[in-house]
Amino acid sequence: MKYYFAPMEGITGYVYRNAHRMFFKQVDVYFTPFIVPTQNRKFTSREKKDFLPEHNQGLHVIPQILTNKGDDFIWAAKELKEYGYDEVNLNLGCPSPTVVSKGRGSGFLGKPDQLEAFFDEIFSALDMKISVKTRIGKDSQEELGRLLEIYNKYPLKELILHPRIQKDFYRNEPNWEAVKEAVSLGKNPLCYNGNLFSVKDYERFTSSFPSIDCVMFGRGLVANPGLVGEIKNGETMEKEQLKAFHDEVLRGYEEIISGDRNVLFKMKELWAYMIQMFGGSEKHGKKIRKSQHLGEYRAAVDSLFKELDLKESG
Repeated sequence: MKYYFAPMEGITGYVYRNAHRMFFKQVDVYFTPFIVPTQNRKFTSREKKDFLPEHNQGLHVIPQILTNKGDDFIWAAKELKEYGYDEVNLNLGCPSPTVVSKGRGSGFLGKPDQLEAFFDEIFSALDMKISVKTRIGKDSQEELGRLLEIYNKYPLKELILHPRIQKDFYRNEPNWEAVKEAVSLGKNPLCYNGNLFSVKDYERFTSSFPSIDCVMFGRGLVANPGLVGEIKNGETMEKEQLKAFHDEVLRGYEEIISGDRNVLFKMKELWAYMIQMFGGSEKHGKKIRKSQHLGEYRAAVDSLFKELDLKESG
C-alpha cells in the first residue's frame, strides 16, 4: 500500500511537510498545494519557495497544477521539470466557488469535451508523468462514466479519486458506488481519497476495495499527524511527539513569516484540525483561537498539552 498526503491550501506547505517528515516518517508522497500558472509566465514567490528542491530535501514531493488551459499547464510542467520534477498532478478536485467559477478544479469536470481537448494537448506535448486528482463530477455522479472514458484514453500515472461531486464540498459521505464504478471501468492505477480519519476508516475501506493499493489522506492526517504510522505499524502517537512536531512547525513559520498575527493565522488553522485529538478541549481551544500574540498563544498551547491527554485512537 502507498500512503499519500493530500495538498491542502494554506496548510501543507514546505514548512509543514518538513516538520511532518521529521517526526512522522511513514508517508510515501507529499503533494504541494496547487500552483496556478499565470499569463505572465511566472511563479509567485510563495509558489516557488514551496517547490524549490532545497526546501524539500529528503521528501518525495509532487507539484500540483490548477488550470484549464493546456498551454499554461505545459509551461508550468516544463518549468517544474527544470527543477528536477518528473511528475506533476492536475487538480480537478477543488470545489471552491472562486475556482469553479473560472472553470478550474472540479468546475472543469462540467466541460468534458474541453477537458478531453486539454488532455490531448498536454499529453502530446509533455514527456513527463501526469497524475490527476478528480471528483466524480461537477453536478452528478452520472458524469463519472464520461469522465472515465476520457481518463482511460491517456496513460495517467495515477487517478486519485475523491468520490464526491463539486456541490458536496466535503459534506455527505463519500460515494463508494462511484468508487466501484471506477474500479470496474477505469484503466489507470487508482488511488482513493476521502474521509479516512482513523484506523477503522482505513480498514473498512481496504476490506471493501482490496484491489486499490494507494490511499491519500487529507483532513484526517492533519488532525492526527501520526495516523499513517498507526495504520502501518500500530505506532500510537505520543503527546510529546505531537508537541515537538507543533513546536517545529511554529519555529518554521516564525523564520519565514513576519508578525505575530500572520504566524498565528497559520497555527490556528492547524488547530482547527488537531484540537480533535484531545477530549474536553473546548476551553483550551477557545484560548488558542482568541490568542492575539505569540506569548499568549504559547501559554494556551502549553496549558492544553499539560492538562489534557490525547484521545484513544480508533
